[in-house]
Amino acid sequence: MSKPHLLYLAWGFPPAAKSCTYRMLATANSFSRAGWDVTVLTLSEDAWVREHGLDDSLLQLVDPEIVIERLPLYRDDLETDIRTYSRLRAQRPKEWLKWHRRQDQKQFPEMVFGRWKEELVEATRDIHARKPVDLLLTSASPYTFFAPALDLWEQSKVPFILDYRDAWAIDIINDKPAFTPTSRKGRIERRLMDAAHEAWFVNTPIRDAYAELYPERGKDFHVVRNGSDVAIGTDRIPLRQPGPEEGLTFGYLGTVTFTPNRTRDICEGWKLAGERSELIARSQLHFRGHIGAGAARGVNAHSRIINSFGRYGVSFGGPVAKGDTAAVYASWDALMLCLVGGRYVTSGKVYDYISTGLPVMSVHETDHAATEILAEYPLWVQNEGLEPEQLADAFIETAKLVDSASVEDREKARRYAERYERYAQIQPAVDRLTSQFIRDSEGAAQ
Repeated sequence: MSKPHLLYLAWGFPPAAKSCTYRMLATANSFSRAGWDVTVLTLSEDAWVREHGLDDSLLQLVDPEIVIERLPLYRDDLETDIRTYSRLRAQRPKEWLKWHRRQDQKQFPEMVFGRWKEELVEATRDIHARKPVDLLLTSASPYTFFAPALDLWEQSKVPFILDYRDAWAIDIINDKPAFTPTSRKGRIERRLMDAAHEAWFVNTPIRDAYAELYPERGKDFHVVRNGSDVAIGTDRIPLRQPGPEEGLTFGYLGTVTFTPNRTRDICEGWKLAGERSELIARSQLHFRGHIGAGAARGVNAHSRIINSFGRYGVSFGGPVAKGDTAAVYASWDALMLCLVGGRYVTSGKVYDYISTGLPVMSVHETDHAATEILAEYPLWVQNEGLEPEQLADAFIETAKLVDSASVEDREKARRYAERYERYAQIQPAVDRLTSQFIRDSEGAAQ
């Protein structure tokens, strides 16, 4: 009996240096190991060089049985070669960008990525013509990647799964509707919901909100969480023995999606904490990860603010390859979890943070979905607010926790985090679909 064929539309697949990459890597690997023929449709590597860059260490983690097809889909707005610019772009760049954004949405109602719809649809049809697809899984955002799934269903009745991760119909950062049911986006999502085999969301609040929006499909909505990535290439992080007499090292590792004002408040809070605590005064605060895209990578308001606080031990060290994250975490004494949004935003990095067994200091809204994960974590410091004064208090409390936490406390924290390992989150969904589609294919063969 032939294997079922999964077509996976995965925008940020390895070696893309993007936080969604780890979910996509583990998902593709899980299906391949469960007995599926997996074809991944994604962007070409040079397209990612223009955007957020590459992490080549991820490629060796991709199951060798997976077939990867790459499309040269480029973001023209990130082009830095001025020799290619039109007269309008060269002379009136803001006017050109407004025009460009209008063009983005002609094929599909999404800025930046909507212009890719026709190429994605054509590529998906071509893959299906060469090797019939039994199930299509598409991961957002961008939501333009949902369009080929709907097309292939309407053309050939290929069942599809929508991996929303977050939410299209909800502005999860500002906690309000993102569009109305009668809008162009609303009408497209209605068609998607009518046809989808099932939909995945990263947390319970988003899943429940979608069940209210589309109550007739609620039974087909599933929570497929993100998780820690220890199992996809990060060695187990050794327990560090802090030396308070030499000062501590606080760290933030992740893509910076919060505002420059948040960065300034963090740095101001750190400075205040140093004025009140001798231990903080001789300690360091490191930012690592991606700041900005395209020509603005590492050179923007965030980096300028961080550099201005350099004399207080604040620094930015650039991105970290996935294979090197264990060493970075092992060199730190406490982690600063800075997140945007509120009750709908879990974030992937919270799972990696708790897997270290390090004290984790929150820098986010108190009503935040991440607290569902952190609530029982033994070494969590919850912030009382986001003003510099409140963050200073959190820094000082975290330093005290670093000093007092025993090896047993650290081990207990890591044991708690084991339930949130990434493959453990994905596997139930893969098992459910594997059982169903293998059973269906066996029935058809008989």
